[in-house]
Amino acid sequence: MNAAIDTMQAAILAAHSARFAGQDGLPAQPTPADANNPDPVYQAALAACSQLGFIACDAQTLALAWQRQSQRLGAFDAALWPHHPADFGLAAPDPARAFAPCPQQLGLYAVLPDADWVGRMARAGVPTVQLRFKSDDPAAIRAQVQAAVAAVQGTGARLFINDHWQAALDAGAYGIHIGQEDLDALPADALERIRTSGTRLGISTHGYAEMCKAQAVQPSYIALGAVFPTTLKKMATAPQGLARLAAYARLLRGTPLVAIGGIGAEQFAAVQATGVGSIAVVRALVNAPNPEAAAQALLAALG
Repeated sequence: MNAAIDTMQAAILAAHSARFAGQDGLPAQPTPADANNPDPVYQAALAACSQLGFIACDAQTLALAWQRQSQRLGAFDAALWPHHPADFGLAAPDPARAFAPCPQQLGLYAVLPDADWVGRMARAGVPTVQLRFKSDDPAAIRAQVQAAVAAVQGTGARLFINDHWQAALDAGAYGIHIGQEDLDALPADALERIRTSGTRLGISTHGYAEMCKAQAVQPSYIALGAVFPTTLKKMATAPQGLARLAAYARLLRGTPLVAIGGIGAEQFAAVQATGVGSIAVVRALVNAPNPEAAAQALLAALG
């Protein structure tokens, strides 16, 4: 059994090491679930994906996908990286549970610190904007969300509100964006309230395990990051890189996807080539000497 596992692990590494070279992760430590799954494909893939740099929860998610793929195909194929939704336990879409749809391509997606910035970039022609206003003051939050909703009126820009879901619902925002921690912390009825209101929902993800969790909610879009190193926030995971981004896009094909994290105009073409339909930027606009001119340059680079 160990010889078979070692052989399969070596085959996976030989087929995919070049693709995922240079990635850092935390070794996948054995868990009770791993010990209770003696399947040789699972054990080989768990060890290989850990060696390829996937963090523990992603290595385990991938290992189970490898096992299901081999069972579905009736054979182990080291060259075939898992990408079938069923192998990741992703159910077929249920229109009755899905959030309101948004365009497959949201275009340039600007993440902005306050309502004034939202208005500036909406007027500059940025098609999708997000208010990421950080405050613990409920009155200030409500004022900023209401001002941001007003600021995009007549511009055609789609406005997402980061985190502040109740204020976004009250103000009639186009959509809401939440992170994984926010998804876990939402009140029991919050997702249903957002869904039935017709408000769009975007969810941040940082790897396979979070993607599967987010996709089960059937959001309007999924954000994938951080693609490249970023100093804007401390990340629990290493930058994903283009190879992983392409693998994620293949698994989530059909779902609107937004790439985020350290992306500049010089990387737009490579990011688009992965199959991701939209690119989010922060510093490329808010740190630019002339943000309006920068927006036009980024829009041109996105094509």
